[in-house]
Amino acid sequence: MEDRRRRDVALFRYGLIREAADPALTRAERGRLVRDLAGREHPGPDGTPKRVGRSTLDRWIVLWRAGGFDALVPQPRKVTLRSDRGLLDLAVTLKRENPSRTATHVVELIVTDLASRGQARQVPSIRTVQRHLARHGLNVRGQSGPPASFGRFEAARVNDMWIGDVAHGPLVGGSKALLFAFIDDHSRLIVGHRWGRREDVLRLEAALRRAFSSRGVPGRIYVDNGSPFVSDQLARICAVLGIRLVHSRPGRPQGRGKIERFFRTVRDQFLVEIADGQIATLEELNVLFTAWLERRYHHRVHGETGQTPLERFGAADLGGMPTPALLAEAFRWAETRTVTKTAMISLHGNRYEVDPALVGRKIQVTFDPFDLTALNVVHNGQSFGTAVPHELKVHVHPRAVADVADPNDGMPASGIDYLTLIGAEQDRATRGAMNNFHDLTRNDQEAGL
Repeated sequence: MEDRRRRDVALFRYGLIREAADPALTRAERGRLVRDLAGREHPGPDGTPKRVGRSTLDRWIVLWRAGGFDALVPQPRKVTLRSDRGLLDLAVTLKRENPSRTATHVVELIVTDLASRGQARQVPSIRTVQRHLARHGLNVRGQSGPPASFGRFEAARVNDMWIGDVAHGPLVGGSKALLFAFIDDHSRLIVGHRWGRREDVLRLEAALRRAFSSRGVPGRIYVDNGSPFVSDQLARICAVLGIRLVHSRPGRPQGRGKIERFFRTVRDQFLVEIADGQIATLEELNVLFTAWLERRYHHRVHGETGQTPLERFGAADLGGMPTPALLAEAFRWAETRTVTKTAMISLHGNRYEVDPALVGRKIQVTFDPFDLTALNVVHNGQSFGTAVPHELKVHVHPRAVADVADPNDGMPASGIDYLTLIGAEQDRATRGAMNNFHDLTRNDQEAGL
């Protein structure tokens, strides 16, 4: 939980300084941006309003330039617990018993309880109890009264914000298929998607890599707190590409209604045509789904925008697209290791030799999860070349698990008339095109994603 909190703090810091840290800005332009940021309140990592001073913002910009996203992660504090452990545990129990209790009220209850039993013990301060409850994820008051109302929100421009989520689909090859999808909030275009078997970061990366390479890079990505969306890999992807990663607060999914509405459309207009076991392979499902998106969904006038998603998205100037080299760097995984006295590190059973100048230091290694023979070494934001393999036992990261091979028994006798028709329509429309989603889907399948 503490590691999650520190990462959330780093994402908050990065979200504030992202624009001001742009090297293309002049000193005067950067000064105006920083003064504006320092003069306003911002939703903090825990959702409460916070103000950040100009000197702190300048320090964060310097840290990010020197060491990237990792330099914004606060160092763990070494704290010796001085308060009465039993009373702190009692505070947690009281809060869990009734989440609406504030830290002030919890302290009052403890004082009253001790007085009733004639015990003289040093009661923790209100601030100490607040911090202790926060460490247990209990610093949010329970909802009382009528639920808060939320106005209808829409991003002002294309690629201002993408919203992502996962939906459950039919049985394919004997197991449940899962759909990762990202929708552009302004146009309602589905910028990236991927059917897979696991709700993990690899399937998430497959959907996002396709989205970035064909639709550009958004300013924000808004997701829930599912495990793929709070992974270090996604945080690193966003940091490298300059994207602000935003998570909805637990129990408050407001703002993700557009992707939920899209999933309902998928169930009502696409999955309604598919029975469990009717589709033989994930490749086939991805191809048919892409055909339905590109030939039907993206060409239908949206009830709120009055335009088709493709028209609204295509009317915008997307600017520069990310280079293949930048995308490759963004999708590398990263882990931290301490260099031994013999200038060696270990990674999942493999041993590598690094620069002797790094002995005793913590370093970050970045790598392609499907190829552990080449590790890039970074320390304090500075590159130290490539780690030299000394003993290789595994060549693929243990969590880089491809989808199980699909049994290919052919199409069911009943056929899938509607989807077959739009699939053929998509083939005719995209045959010979350089950048069609049909080919991208097949390429992903061949790569094991």
